Amino acid sequence: MTCDSICRPQRVGIIMHREFLRSVFRLLLLTLLFSGSAVYEATHVSAIYSSDVWWHLRTGIWILQSHSIPRTGLFSQFSNLPWIDSSWGYEVLLGAAYKVIGLRAIPILLMGLKVALALVTFLLARAGRANFWTAIFLSAVAQYAILGLQPLPSVFSILLFAVELQLLVHSRRSGTVRSLFLLPLMFVLWANLHIQFAAGVALLGLFLIAIYLEHLLSSLGVTWVSDPILPLPLTKVGSVAVFSVLGTFATPYSFHLFPAVFKTLYSDVSFQYFAEMRPMSFRRSQEFVLMLLVMAAFFALGRRRSLDVFELITLVTGTVLAFRIQRDAWLAVLPAIPILADGLNLERRGGESSNSMAPGWEQALAAVLAMTLFVAAALRLPDRNALMNKISQSFPVKACDFILENHLPQPLFNAYSWGGFLTWYMPQYPVAVDGRVELYGDEILTMYFKVTGGSERLEVDPRLAGAGTLLLERQSAMAKALTTLPKLSSQYRLLYSDDVATVFVPQ
Repeated sequence: MTCDSICRPQRVGIIMHREFLRSVFRLLLLTLLFSGSAVYEATHVSAIYSSDVWWHLRTGIWILQSHSIPRTGLFSQFSNLPWIDSSWGYEVLLGAAYKVIGLRAIPILLMGLKVALALVTFLLARAGRANFWTAIFLSAVAQYAILGLQPLPSVFSILLFAVELQLLVHSRRSGTVRSLFLLPLMFVLWANLHIQFAAGVALLGLFLIAIYLEHLLSSLGVTWVSDPILPLPLTKVGSVAVFSVLGTFATPYSFHLFPAVFKTLYSDVSFQYFAEMRPMSFRRSQEFVLMLLVMAAFFALGRRRSLDVFELITLVTGTVLAFRIQRDAWLAVLPAIPILADGLNLERRGGESSNSMAPGWEQALAAVLAMTLFVAAALRLPDRNALMNKISQSFPVKACDFILENHLPQPLFNAYSWGGFLTWYMPQYPVAVDGRVELYGDEILTMYFKVTGGSERLEVDPRLAGAGTLLLERQSAMAKALTTLPKLSSQYRLLYSDDVATVFVPQ
């Protein structure tokens, strides 16, 4: 018996053992990537602390009950004002889930959105030709860099933007427009979920501009642009873009959504009073991660022998918006993923073996394990009573009960951050203000914030001057002024106070 005949089975056994360990490690990484953030949400239940999810929930319940779409300011003292509810599709989804599983629908929705974000960022990296390990890394970094996910329709815009970007990248890599035929249908869905479908339309516009510039430069003899990316026919891509824009008209509000885009997303009062609309302050680790991610993407573009015009202008535009508006950080994160996926890819240089790629059975098994963990975490969510106890730590549940039990007079003047919650918990008292910036407009909201901030007299705001009941945050400057300043305390009487809220009525 030769040494080779003895050692060969041992070598085969060692190779099989190593491959088994690699498979287990890849399986664990995929499972953790797809389910980690969802399980974390199940243990912390941060979704219920979102101030805006409540008016979305109330509107969804109203749509299901009335079988109609809102066109005026429901649940508000400005019910006569016109209102375009651009997120009605999301609200129907949330309202239907609430009818089936109650308050657990809110954290479960956020859990599902986080799983979807992990999946689309992973697939976006793979569309950029990243190997398995690079795709895992980029997806994890992207999830960390996208700040403050809440169970709101804006997350659907992030997900659909990532899907659109993946289709565009795939089209450029393959040199065909076949994958783009899904875009019109996707825009029909997107326009009924969230107003930021406009970002997807803008991305498609940048795609058209890039293709036009490439054809123009190619006709001038410039060969270093987008080589070896295959050129796409401008007319076919333009036709897809036209049908995609027409798809956004397939909503109950037709083309009227477009004039509402800037009023909803970029109003003057939002830039003045909302922290999420301010430039990045670089006081959080996610902001530094975003900066490093963008810098690495620009560095990866600079190392290429050829220039991809689409990736360059998309990354530049997204970076400008992300650093100017904290809320839109994802507009820089998502374009950076396929760029880095291509820049960090070692497969083309022979640095990666085929064994490091996750086989289909591993991905399928990881999906099953992640779904099992998701269901197990969802089943362990607190019941309604426990969730209401958590909610009462941030929202005026006990104060609302006091108002309802004592039939305090209307109209109500409320804290801005509680307006959405009040539309759900106490709909019989129309709110003075809530998170629907597009409904109230700059003039009404500016007056409200100036009065509550102390820069204007109370009687300037007719809602406050004529209010029958005031529901304010206990630690707010206005509540302290009404209890400590002699002139104001003689005008308003404190009826109720707890650790969260105070209730006043006029003397």
